[in-house]
Amino acid sequence: MSIHNLPKSTVAQSGSVQPSSVQPSSVQPSSVQPTTTQPISADIHELDRTDIESYYIPGGKVYERFFDCPLDHQQTADTRQVRVFARHIVPVGKEDQMHSLPFIVYLQGGPGFECSLPSSVKGGWYATAISEGFQLLLVDQRGTGLSAPISAHTLAQHGSTTAQAEYVQHFRADSIVRDCELIRKALCRGRTSAASQKVALLGQSFGGFCITTYLSLFPNSISRALITGGVPPLLDSPDAVYHATYPRMITRNQQYYAKFPRDIARVRTIIEHLNAADVVLPDGGCLTARRFQQLGISFGRTGGFDSVHRLVLRAASDLETAGSLSVSALTEIAAAQSFDTNPLYCIMHESIYCQNGNASRWAAHRVREASFASTFEHQWDRILQRSDPAAPVYFTGESVYPWMLDDYAELRCLKDVALSLAEYTGWGRLYDTGVLAANTVPVAAVSYYNDMFVDVGLSERTAQTIAGCHQWITNEFHHNGLGVSSHVPEYLFRLLKGDITDL
Repeated sequence: MSIHNLPKSTVAQSGSVQPSSVQPSSVQPSSVQPTTTQPISADIHELDRTDIESYYIPGGKVYERFFDCPLDHQQTADTRQVRVFARHIVPVGKEDQMHSLPFIVYLQGGPGFECSLPSSVKGGWYATAISEGFQLLLVDQRGTGLSAPISAHTLAQHGSTTAQAEYVQHFRADSIVRDCELIRKALCRGRTSAASQKVALLGQSFGGFCITTYLSLFPNSISRALITGGVPPLLDSPDAVYHATYPRMITRNQQYYAKFPRDIARVRTIIEHLNAADVVLPDGGCLTARRFQQLGISFGRTGGFDSVHRLVLRAASDLETAGSLSVSALTEIAAAQSFDTNPLYCIMHESIYCQNGNASRWAAHRVREASFASTFEHQWDRILQRSDPAAPVYFTGESVYPWMLDDYAELRCLKDVALSLAEYTGWGRLYDTGVLAANTVPVAAVSYYNDMFVDVGLSERTAQTIAGCHQWITNEFHHNGLGVSSHVPEYLFRLLKGDITDL
């Protein structure tokens, strides 16, 4: 099934970019340093630096670059900085064209996830972008990877809970976009035309949220934008997101158990065991029934049913043969959950939907308790009291809950910060609907009909708000379509070129 919404009529673009430069700075506690640092003259172009580490992978030469960015871009009196890391990949044979090749900036999903180093750029979206004439820039968004990563250890260096929460408040999409804008100016400095100074954007999931913020703040800096599974809802608070996504999660559970009907009994056995026993994971976290249910986040990705079934079968087999879960099974379950290694994914997750002074206040938890508590019940005695006590126990999806601050080892250390952020009412505006309605940047977006993470209905409303946005709606892929098939980026580039007009 494919639906292609033709662009709305466009009007003049607004917004402007003020000059800026990247300057060396002193190291802040949570900043990550390159292995060697040397004073760099402001006269040396970033692309001409000889101290940058570089190496080849199939299809491209990788340059590892660090940029010092203001913690708070809007408060010049605040001298704190964060160091942002980006992998710059130039197609093999075009290393001498860095100053002229256009950039495409990739923004990863999340919030809270870094970009991985590709083993090759001869396939996937990398090859598609290179074939379109781009050099690549893979940015670790602030707080992730090598860009001032957030963890209990790094945040502790900032003092009190209040100070730590204030620091993390600067790690949303608006700050990420301003980092990218500063980096764009550094890399495109000296290009002679306004068009050559623009960058293309590719955003997966939360990366698409960031692109929509970029379109709101700096539309004149963008040549074109491609969004995959990440056209954001233009809301002020997250509640409507979970009212839309919990029903999708119910459908995915029904489909899972239709594929693996014997897992109904297996999951019930596991949930009963986790209610009766205190199960400690190798990292010190607790494998509770409610945490086990969170494995359902994989249902939103291609192959997710199979990966969860494998874990369920392993755990059920352990209980049948040994009466307890093996270290191997516990390790695999913990590895399938990213909240300890990428804590921003929990503590800042709901804030990505907050604007104009609205607090998240654990929206997924509130909506679940008010409307879906019985459906996603995890307590065994209450499961037995349901109208159909033998019914399947459902997994949950991409949602965060306050009890995670007890069940996850790393999150325990961030509990006070997370609770403070959930009550914070100072969130500013992420999107400017007036600028989006006047957009002239070519935008192509794919939304997945069965997307469990980003509701297609809410995305469609936003796409209709962005002037000139070509939206492709399909049920051929799940949320990770960009990583599954090169057809996704190829189709989006064709939309931008006007190649596809009859859907």
